[in-house]
Amino acid sequence: MSDDPSSSTPSSRGQEKSWFEKLMGGFSAEPKSREDLIKIIKDAANNNLLDEEAVSIIEGAMDVQDQQVRNVMVPRSQMVVVNLNDDPEAFLTKVMESGHSRFPVVGDTIDDIKGILLAKDLLPLILSGTKDFRLENVIRPASIIPESKRLNVLLREFRENRYHMALVIDEYGAISGLVTIEDVLEEIVGEIEDETDEDDDESFIRKVADNEYIIKALLPIEDFNEEFGAQFSEEEFDTIGGILMRAFGHLPQRNEHTDIDGYTFRVLYADSRQIHLLRLTTPGPH
Repeated sequence: MSDDPSSSTPSSRGQEKSWFEKLMGGFSAEPKSREDLIKIIKDAANNNLLDEEAVSIIEGAMDVQDQQVRNVMVPRSQMVVVNLNDDPEAFLTKVMESGHSRFPVVGDTIDDIKGILLAKDLLPLILSGTKDFRLENVIRPASIIPESKRLNVLLREFRENRYHMALVIDEYGAISGLVTIEDVLEEIVGEIEDETDEDDDESFIRKVADNEYIIKALLPIEDFNEEFGAQFSEEEFDTIGGILMRAFGHLPQRNEHTDIDGYTFRVLYADSRQIHLLRLTTPGPH
């Protein structure tokens, strides 16, 4: 039998043409709306032209252009900062305990931003001691941006200017939080974990103050009840995140909060698919 494509039967050529026309027909008309574009993308996934992960990333990239910095920033109250006047022993402990790689450096108040400290720039201090080390000599300039800046614009600035953290100000010029390039990328690809992220059962609950805890949304309800003396039902959901999704009635964004039986849950991190991290305020000592 000849391998010459011209030897294909009229019937097979007709089937090939029909398949090709059908494929191209899906892209022949320009999408008139975001919904049209998403439908085309999902149709491509159904035809095995894209996998589900690629679809999720594309949708995340589309969502970013509609979001502002205030939607993803780390709020002021949760910022880990280094004071320019601190002794090295004080800020070294803070740097090592936090596990972060970048820190805002402040003066007399948190609104007095002096710059950004990179943890790697402390290597001379660790190797040579404090004799000739001056914090002001190693800090980098800080980028200050408004809460209203769109994430797609910020991501482009991060790339073009080669910086990874920006301080966020409110309409009155006060520091309201910070945002990193990782915060923006996680809105596109989902949560990014590195080797410093804890992933054992003990990391589900971490006490940060009296009656204040950081918990993961995947914390089993049974474990929550046992730890905090609560009586949340386990009939409908297995995790705290499931209960909160019902309580919110939608996928919440960072800083949204709700009260359930006297327990206050504030969302610290959620992507376009699920809640990840929460700040819990309990009714009282337990």
